[in-house]
Amino acid sequence: MDALVNKNAKVNLKTVEPKPCRPSRAEAEQAVQTLILWAGDDPLREGLRDTPKRVVKAYEEFFAGYRQDAKEVLRRTFEEVEGYDDMVIIRDIDIASHCEHHMVPIIGKAHVAYLPDKKVVGLSKLARVIEVFARRLQTQETMTVQIADAIEAALEPRGVAVVIDAVHQCMTTRGVQKKDAYTVTLQLRGAFKEDARLERRFLQIVGEIGVMPEKS
Repeated sequence: MDALVNKNAKVNLKTVEPKPCRPSRAEAEQAVQTLILWAGDDPLREGLRDTPKRVVKAYEEFFAGYRQDAKEVLRRTFEEVEGYDDMVIIRDIDIASHCEHHMVPIIGKAHVAYLPDKKVVGLSKLARVIEVFARRLQTQETMTVQIADAIEAALEPRGVAVVIDAVHQCMTTRGVQKKDAYTVTLQLRGAFKEDARLERRFLQIVGEIGVMPEKS
């Protein structure tokens, strides 16, 4: 029996782009060698001979966040808080990330807080979540949102606050070259966004933005 064909059926002509395959280590080292050549130096001279290997090894550390899962980091939570109902704050967490536009360092500090509802998490886990997102190619704005999203999803708190204060070497060592320019990004969720006094208290404790004007 011949197959029935629906002549009115729409044909999807869009092709699905395959996900790029991860290059081998040898290919990555060759890419570094090419960049050295492009910069105008000899990758075979003594000082640069092992540089491609060193760079690839360093990139494994810089971008380890791609191999880590924030959900897994925050998977284990606790419900015993003994009636504690105020902010949990970790401030001055070192951040070392890389700008996704120029692949140069973003160096700074992160400060995170949450208001527990039914769950708390080990304090080191919050620092680890920041590392997960920092160890990727990033914009500071995106990283701030990702950290807040991860904490909010895992702990379901009454509120989350994240501040990042960082220097971008794409601004300090190239382009406009403004070495003293700091970028501050802020994400407030739940009670921190709804209660101006709570927001003000958090910002004063972390000491990042100074005294904020009262909201009307």
